[in-house]
Amino acid sequence: MLRAADHLLDLGPGAGEFGGKLLAEGVLAEIEANPNSLTGRYLSGQISIPVPARRRAPGRERLVLRGAQANNLHGLDVEIPLGMLVAITGVSGSGKSTLVHQVLYRAVARALGQSDGADPSSVYKSLTGVERLNDAVLVDQTPIGRTPRSNPITYIKGFDLVRELFAAQPEAKRLSLTPGHFSFNVPGGRCNTCEGDGTVTVEMQFLADVELPCEDCNGTRYQAKVLQVEYKGKNIHDVLQMTVKEALRFFAGQTKLLEKLAVLDEIGLGYLRLGQSATTLSGGEAQRVKLAAHLAQVRAANANAKPSQASRVLYILDEPTTGLHFDDVSKLLTAFRKLIDGGGSLIVIEHNLDVIKCADWVIDLGPEGGEGGGRIVAEGTPEEIAGNLLSHTGKWLGRVL
Repeated sequence: MLRAADHLLDLGPGAGEFGGKLLAEGVLAEIEANPNSLTGRYLSGQISIPVPARRRAPGRERLVLRGAQANNLHGLDVEIPLGMLVAITGVSGSGKSTLVHQVLYRAVARALGQSDGADPSSVYKSLTGVERLNDAVLVDQTPIGRTPRSNPITYIKGFDLVRELFAAQPEAKRLSLTPGHFSFNVPGGRCNTCEGDGTVTVEMQFLADVELPCEDCNGTRYQAKVLQVEYKGKNIHDVLQMTVKEALRFFAGQTKLLEKLAVLDEIGLGYLRLGQSATTLSGGEAQRVKLAAHLAQVRAANANAKPSQASRVLYILDEPTTGLHFDDVSKLLTAFRKLIDGGGSLIVIEHNLDVIKCADWVIDLGPEGGEGGGRIVAEGTPEEIAGNLLSHTGKWLGRVL
């Protein structure tokens, strides 16, 4: 799509507050020749997402689904190796989402006792291998919360540690403030007017409602007595305004908190502010925050040397690269590898060739969409898919391998 464009505008250089500048504009050749453009360096081939030096080989552990029959799937049998990155590919309408969402995920969730919906047994004959799993998680691009009080630091369970740290300060003890007073989700220390939102909604009779900063707390979300408490010269509002990268420096020595924050930074979200409203995050950002939360769980379990619930998790993602830049895709793949190294299994529905070429195993559906699909055209390593003359995916995959 970028190569087909008549004119390109490249923004950056980074994300969040590190972006917002026009780095390059013009035709493709001008973008590729501009050293300031990260996009141009990817388009010109100066930077690329490498093909893995080795792929994980399928082991004995696998999910075996037989007789999948929903929409255009007609009694499909499929084996999905566990402990690796498995890409489900095929043209639009080939049956990918039907297989993964409507049949496989519902069947696994039901078998694990996680489903409270309709019994999916009518759309498949049998499912084996679920005993190898402790959990199944659908990681999508839906928001991590729908109110201004939802934010990255609360989602990754890091805010509890921040509140405990502030409650331990001498001024907090003098004022008899507990960790609960530093929460904006419950009454006590939060602003009573905006109830911790930082904004108030003004209802307009004939126009859309308007959100304005709360006049009582000036958008800080807290009562004045809570804002008196400081840690290293910063109050709780100041901390929530920090980016993840800033917080990593500020909280030096707070090991448990740093472990949670580091995961956000590692997958490319170091520019997010700790208290940034969930409603302002893009779909791709929300999805990576969810992955960061799971990565933090995996690390915590492994650090405690206990059998990890997270280490036997099946993660399912549907086109996670939607809206992502080349560089974001690279960071997403890094997160995938860390989840697998922690003992997880990934099933990814994907069209992005950079993700497919990095998969350990590919299951290609089709060959066409609608009634012309619903069958397994090819399965195996990306190299094996590329060598299959019947696979549309293989034709394009061969060009990047």
